[in-house]
Amino acid sequence: MWLLVMFDLPVLTPAERKAAANFRHVLLDLGFEMTQFSVYMRFCTSPAHAETLRRRIEMPLPPAGKVHVLQLTDKQYERAIIYRGRQRQRTKKSPDQFELF
Repeated sequence: MWLLVMFDLPVLTPAERKAAANFRHVLLDLGFEMTQFSVYMRFCTSPAHAETLRRRIEMPLPPAGKVHVLQLTDKQYERAIIYRGRQRQRTKKSPDQFELF
């Protein structure tokens, strides 16, 4: 499962810019990868893991702006079509699960 965070935060005042930067840093600290400037994603091993991350994202939300958190299954994400310029890119493969003996 993939967790996708998209946001549009105000950055007109120094306080708003700081809040937006802090929110981006929280996402990076939680292991999210920046796909676009205001779009971050992370692979989750289970729905419970995704819910834990969602709650951790909720705490540092800035006071203004809009944040969307989407959960995508591996199958849904595999169907994404990604372009870099006019060049079609492959979708990112889900990380392999660890096997414990």
